[in-house]
Amino acid sequence: MDAATLRDDMVAGLEHESKAVVDSERVSAAMRAVPRHEFVEEAAAYADRSLDHAGTRVLAPHTVARLLEALAPEPGNRVLVVGAGVGYTAAVCAEIAGESNVNAIDIARRLVLDARRNLGKAGYGGVFVDRGDGAHGLAAYAPFDRILVEASAVRPPPALVDQLAPGGRLVLPLGAHDQALAAIEDGQVVERFGPASFAPLLVEGEQSDTLERNRTRREDRERAERVAQRRHGWEQDWIDWE
Repeated sequence: MDAATLRDDMVAGLEHESKAVVDSERVSAAMRAVPRHEFVEEAAAYADRSLDHAGTRVLAPHTVARLLEALAPEPGNRVLVVGAGVGYTAAVCAEIAGESNVNAIDIARRLVLDARRNLGKAGYGGVFVDRGDGAHGLAAYAPFDRILVEASAVRPPPALVDQLAPGGRLVLPLGAHDQALAAIEDGQVVERFGPASFAPLLVEGEQSDTLERNRTRREDRERAERVAQRRHGWEQDWIDWE
């Protein structure tokens, strides 16, 4: 079966009442157009399940659909995707908004390189992918009409709220253990789209491809090692225990 047929079947399943996560014609047409097999291994490209890649989770198609329906990008919108991953979500956004209007950022250098390569192979080389702390956004390219965060946060990162254009929309999973997919406009939650389960948004130093994930954790480890190596009172030769 050819890839186009597999894509049609995949999207038809997402539109079916059993899942009903694709509702708009724009998202439907975009997901039918983007060759997902350029972003993940071909054998699993059109199965509706998440995958692992380079220490991160590649979202299942139904999760991507939920995010995009909540984001509601329109042609010509300036879009920022926080958490570029393998680049698939950015490609679907580019299919709707135009590739020159889509920017993506990821904290992991490996993923940035993979996303750039995948987007180029899939025909969306005009999408700009940069490496950095997603909570800081991409101020140099702001404002954005739509910002999508593919990671959870307890509250909307202020920098991302500030980088929204007037009337812009930020979509992200809000919460720690109990998360809900939410849309923020003018700094306020305007709509919720049900429960979600995403990994937390990482800050600089916490990505998997750094030598040390976090300075504080390193200091805590080194302090614990020093304490463990310290001799206890009964081992000290200057104490007279008689």
